[in-house]
Amino acid sequence: MVFGFGRKAKNDEPAEPAEELTVAEGEESAAAGRRQDGPFDESEISSRDGFVDLGALLITPSEGLQLRLEVEEATQRVVAVTLDLNGSSLQLQAFAAPKTETLWDEIREQIGQSVGAQGGQVEEIDGAFGTELVAKLPAGLPDGSQGYRVARFIGVDGPRWFLRGVLGGPAALERPAAEPLEALFRQVVVVRGDSPMPPRDLLQLRLPKDASATPPPAAPTLEEPERGPEITQIG
Repeated sequence: MVFGFGRKAKNDEPAEPAEELTVAEGEESAAAGRRQDGPFDESEISSRDGFVDLGALLITPSEGLQLRLEVEEATQRVVAVTLDLNGSSLQLQAFAAPKTETLWDEIREQIGQSVGAQGGQVEEIDGAFGTELVAKLPAGLPDGSQGYRVARFIGVDGPRWFLRGVLGGPAALERPAAEPLEALFRQVVVVRGDSPMPPRDLLQLRLPKDASATPPPAAPTLEEPERGPEITQIG
């Protein structure tokens, strides 16, 4: 399996204190579904054997899969991992979260505001992981005509963590193309750790000790889904 490094110039979202809320019945049902189908918490697996250990995330290997670790230029810390498979990509980030509050609803709203400020549009859809967000941002095509770039955001609230994924390429719009990456997303294991952390702090990622790094193409960022590789003609 090939590893690479990308650059991420922007700082991540600042940690914000959050009010604790009572977990609703519907949220308990969603948690039960996650425990059965994934993604998983470290406490829900019996062994780390067979996973690619990236610190906060354990990834299941797959034939043809390439991993890119994205590095923030200002701090040189690893802030995301991108899974490249069959011409599509899935970027992953895991965040600390309170025990009794879910973050995905609020984060979707923030993504929508960010995309709207850049002249783009968002649409909420029902997907394999509940409510998802498809973001479209204007982009110029090589022939000078106008198109847009697409990214599909998925999110799962776990015990004291939140896992966010961004699908790019054909997987952002085509369900058959997304299925292999969705399957890998379900098999992700989040290692939250026991240390107290402010909500929204990134969980630490790292390169496996036995991995060799190779230069990848420019990496997308979660805050700027317009950098995704897929450009679609308008009109």
